[in-house]
Amino acid sequence: MATVAEKIQAFLDDLANDVIEERVVEYVIREVQNGRKLTEALKDPYVKNRLSEEKLAGVLENPGIASALEEQIAQSFKTREFGFLDK
Repeated sequence: MATVAEKIQAFLDDLANDVIEERVVEYVIREVQNGRKLTEALKDPYVKNRLSEEKLAGVLENPGIASALEEQIAQSFKTREFGFLDK
């Protein structure tokens, strides 16, 4: 049975993890909106050093990331630049 102190510590740890995930989501969205590919942004040390693969999977389900990707795809269709060719 967990003590009160252990329960409080677990709660605080969860809050800290939520803040980290939120900041990573904001970072990834910003990078995608700046024209980077999602796969490139996810390989950044900032992301990899803060989230486990399990947590990263949860971050990818964030609606803000999906929205940023939709905007990037729409822009690609407008400019006819799909990124298939290396320049």
